[in-house]
Amino acid sequence: QVQLVESGGGLVQPGGSLRLSCVASGRTFSSMVMGWFRQTPGKEREFVAAITWSTGRTSYADSVKGRFTISRDNAKNMVNLQMNGLKPEDTAVYYCAYSPLIIPTRLRSNFDSWGQGTQVFVSS
Repeated sequence: QVQLVESGGGLVQPGGSLRLSCVASGRTFSSMVMGWFRQTPGKEREFVAAITWSTGRTSYADSVKGRFTISRDNAKNMVNLQMNGLKPEDTAVYYCAYSPLIIPTRLRSNFDSWGQGTQVFVSS
């Protein structure tokens, strides 16, 4: 069982930045994918970004490409999401997720474990 603990959510003005972090535990992370999803009321949880642990290959949703950067620290079993140029549309609960795959999959069904979620508010 993989457990994920997130941090870094909060309130920020449009154009501002936040960094989300997620620490994984419960297994040996020789190969895996870590991703970020987000969800607002009335909408399905949507893919944001993912990264492979072995090579650092990344994938981004079109809506965040160029503004968000996903990164990982293998030694700390940590994945980060640096969010710049935040927009009100980015307001959501952000979830860290784990997949045993070795490609930066975007499918929710491929992620086996989820964090508790951290709220991001983007408002003036």
